[in-house]
Amino acid sequence: MPFYQQLLIVCPLVFLAGFIDSIAGGGGLISLPAYYMAGLPPHFALGTNKLSSSIGLIFSTGTYLREGYVYKPLIPISIAGALIGSWLGARSILLLDEQVLRWIMVIVIPVIALLIIFKKDILSPEKREFSQTREQMTGAVIALSIGWYDGFFGPGAGTFLMLAFVGILKLDAVTACGNTKVVNFCSNVAAMVVFMMAGTVNYALALSGALFAVLGNILGARLTVKNGAKLIKPVMLVVVLILMITIIRDIL
Repeated sequence: MPFYQQLLIVCPLVFLAGFIDSIAGGGGLISLPAYYMAGLPPHFALGTNKLSSSIGLIFSTGTYLREGYVYKPLIPISIAGALIGSWLGARSILLLDEQVLRWIMVIVIPVIALLIIFKKDILSPEKREFSQTREQMTGAVIALSIGWYDGFFGPGAGTFLMLAFVGILKLDAVTACGNTKVVNFCSNVAAMVVFMMAGTVNYALALSGALFAVLGNILGARLTVKNGAKLIKPVMLVVVLILMITIIRDIL
């Protein structure tokens, strides 16, 4: 496929992926298929997607940090937990059948979708009453668990991380989004380095796509900071529904 045709496929979809990912996570559900559609083999699609999405994440993460929507005491433990969990998940896939988790998700995801639709305060947490030690221990468990899911299966991990930060740790929706971006950025960079060392990155397409990923991430992050949960909730529902369709398609 000519390069200009690849750009026509990748750039608008990567922009949309960056926009959605900066608000509610799950952008990879759009950007990775875009690289497949552009004719890249699976490993090159994964590596190219990681590079462009990591560059985009720099800008959305920077927006949340600059605006003060990152709860910093959770950052070190969340990053460590996510990286360890992701490694354990990647190891687990050698021992367990991924298809079992797909069937579990077919049950779990509709429940999450219904909660997002009908639970009006799902992104409006109660007053936080955690000691910092308990908060960090809980954050470590959340990051480890969802990091394991990310390493084992992956799709929607950022969305689940954000829901856990709000529902369990009682962060406000925008701060939960900011913390999720920091963790996602670090895990993405780790994976990106692996793909770059393996030589499975199409740099011309990745860097072209990265420009649109940056634009999408900046726009999404700024709108989230301005509108908060009013914007996050409907976009999160879209991500969950895309994830559901993706899993059912893969099972069938």
